[in-house]
Amino acid sequence: MEDAIIDEAFADELRSACRTTVGDELRSITYFTEDDVEQAYLRSDLDRTADLVGFAEHERRGFHSQSAYRNTQLGEYEATIRMFENGYLTRVIRGGHGVWVTTDDMSMERFEELTSALEAILEERAPQ
Repeated sequence: MEDAIIDEAFADELRSACRTTVGDELRSITYFTEDDVEQAYLRSDLDRTADLVGFAEHERRGFHSQSAYRNTQLGEYEATIRMFENGYLTRVIRGGHGVWVTTDDMSMERFEELTSALEAILEERAPQ
């Protein structure tokens, strides 16, 4: 990957975890920080027309909004799931980095499995 913000091993780890939990419903995987964004996977039947920078600007709000949910009866923030006409976007943020994954329709249990897998990877790969 030219100008990559994540190394190929990290990108492979994200792809493997997402393919394992999501299967053929996986549409895309995008890694982001406060300053950078990189698409790690895009399903072959989809066009590269998404405005990653625009999406990233919106998803980066999660770095700041997580604090709004602290100390509530809901418990700790885990993930955000957004529903769209043609699929879903799941965002998981840990520390100073995050991933959003787009999928076709799938069960809530699979969203939970995806969140758990991404949490573990992001915690393990925390930026230095």
